[in-house]
Parts: sequence; structure tokens; C-alpha cells
Amino acid sequence: MSVITAPVNTPAATQDFLPLMGTDYVEFYVGNAKQAAHFYKTAFGFQGLAYAGPETGVKDRVSYVLRQNKLTFVLTTPLYPEGAIAEHIHLHGDGVKVLALKVGDARAAWTETTTRGARSYMEPFVLKDEQGEVVLSGIHTYGDTVHVFVERKNYSGLFMPGYKALTSAYNPPSTGLLYVDHCVGNVGWNQMDIWVKFYEEVMGFRNILSFDDKDISTEYSALMSKVMSNGNGYVKFPINEPAEGKKKSQVEEYLDFYRGEGVQHVAIATADIIATVTGLQQRGVEFLKVPASYYDDLLDRVGHIDEDLQPLRELGILVDRDDEGYLLQIFTRPLEDRPTLFFEIIQRKGAQSFGKGNFKALFEALEREQEARGNL
Repeated sequence: MSVITAPVNTPAATQDFLPLMGTDYVEFYVGNAKQAAHFYKTAFGFQGLAYAGPETGVKDRVSYVLRQNKLTFVLTTPLYPEGAIAEHIHLHGDGVKVLALKVGDARAAWTETTTRGARSYMEPFVLKDEQGEVVLSGIHTYGDTVHVFVERKNYSGLFMPGYKALTSAYNPPSTGLLYVDHCVGNVGWNQMDIWVKFYEEVMGFRNILSFDDKDISTEYSALMSKVMSNGNGYVKFPINEPAEGKKKSQVEEYLDFYRGEGVQHVAIATADIIATVTGLQQRGVEFLKVPASYYDDLLDRVGHIDEDLQPLRELGILVDRDDEGYLLQIFTRPLEDRPTLFFEIIQRKGAQSFGKGNFKALFEALEREQEARGNL
């Protein structure tokens, strides 16, 4: 593993031509947004925030906006079989379309990125209502995924113009999910360096961590990964590429079933992973399991941790340490019938890394799932 030595808060990094304030929302294109919204409320503890559809003047789609703390998901479904949204779902199944980023100036963000080579997805435009205005623009990234720049400093409404409040008598309690920690993309063979260069040159990101096939491999499969971070470290996009192995890797399986490059998983932060995962499991969320032997020498590997070992063992939570502290993490099984998108739940206790010490256990767990599906 190679680590870029320059800290995130270097003077050069603060002179950022694309200052980002974090993830604004993640938008999923799904086959049935009404049912998906019920699932995310029930299983993950989201609350309904806003809705757009025919009742609000949008004729070709419906969108349900769900929120939990600073985590916002938008679930969008087409109303007709024609059009880009329907084509996206037909090709990819349910998946992430938009990784929306908070900016202070959406016009400048579009200009800075497109003049550096980004392909425009959405030229800057303004949405207005009685609560103010939101400025949006956007660019393409890997596969059919896009980044939308969201400027909402002059808006006081719920989400953005064109949406109305989404109210319901069914409001299950939160599971303690806080915000997007990072989003991981899977790209095709020999494509990772192209997209690393894109994030460096077009968006001003830096490669802060690199893992090769010696870091991320099992007896059967391997992959390579590079972590891209913006100047202030608020937005991190690890990028995975398959590597040669005896059998098909999880990235290859994803690319086969997603029919292309896309978001592999969204990592969501929590302040109490034991409580969060306990709640999620009680609501039916399924997680990858590692062998019980993983915990036999855990404390020898990672040193002292504040948590009791037994609940970590019972829940299947993984632990890893870096120079800054340690982290706790766990990964769901795929959220869709296609083995594509999944979620990571992560609690950072100082650590700024991504769980390198857990890669082997995690990837062997993924391979057991692949083997059960007949895809290893």
C-alpha cells in the first residue's frame, strides 16, 4: 500500500478550484420508488422529506426524498417505459445515478470542470419558488453515473423547488445513520488510472491511498483500488478495478450484472455501530458474515479498543487500525437481486483509512456469496 504523504490541509489543497462542502444527496434510479421508499424507511430508519411527481407538475417521473440526519437519498422512478431513466433501470437494475455534491457556486463548479475536460451532464440552471432558489449543474463520471453540483445557499425550503412535503403516519425510528463517509465506484479493466486522472485534473482531487492486488486478494481473486479525496477531505471516492486472479473477482461480477461501471457501495457513518447494526439486523437488513476465527486474535492485531468484543463477534463487525486510530465497519449483502449495490456501515474512532486489515476476511466473505450464486 502506498500513501500520499501530503496532508489534506496543505496550503495548496486549500486553494481549491472546486471547493466541495460534502455530499448533498445520492439519487437512485429504481423500478418502484414508492416501494423502495417504504423499504428504506422500514429497514434503515429514514424519514420521508419531500416528493415530486405529477401532483407537483413533474409528468415523466416520481421522486421520493428520504432523510436521516445529514444523509439524504432520492429514489426516482419513470412513469413511462420510454426515456433515459427507464433505459437506465432496464440496463443496470436499481442503482445509483447521481452523486450530488454541495457547492457554494454551481455555475463556477460547472465551468471549472468542463473547461478541464469534463463532459457536461447539465448546464447551470435555476429552480425557484417562494422559499428562494437552488442552482444546479452537472458532469458525467464513470459509466452512467453523474455528479450534480448543488448550490442552495439562497434556499430555505425542504429540499428544492418542485418538491412538496412528504408526510406519512408511518415514521419508524432512526437507526443512527449520519452522513455519507465515502462512495466506491467499480470501473472496467485498465480504466482505473483514466478515472484517477479525471478526478485529479478535472476535479482537483488527490490520490491519498492506493491498494494493489497484493493488498486486496484471496486465493481466487484480486482487485486494485485507489482512494481519491477532494482538497478538504469532505468527499472521498475510492475507485476499484479488477485484477487477474484464478477466478472471477467481485468487481468482475458487479460489472457483469450492472452491465457496466457504476457505484459499488455507499459507506454510511454512525456514531455507535453496535446500536446501529443491532437495529438494522432487527429490521431485516442482512450483512456479510466472516468466520468466528476472525475474532480469536483481533485484539492482538488491532490493540486496545473501547468496545466489548462479544457484541462485535455476534454482529460480525470488523475492526482495523491505522496511525490515527481505529475504525469499525460492516458490509450489507447486496440490496438488489442483482449482486451489485451494497452499503457499508462505518464508525471511525480516529482512523482515516478504509480497513486494509479486513480486506482478506471481507473478500473471502464476498467469494462465499459469489460461489453460492454460481459466479465465482
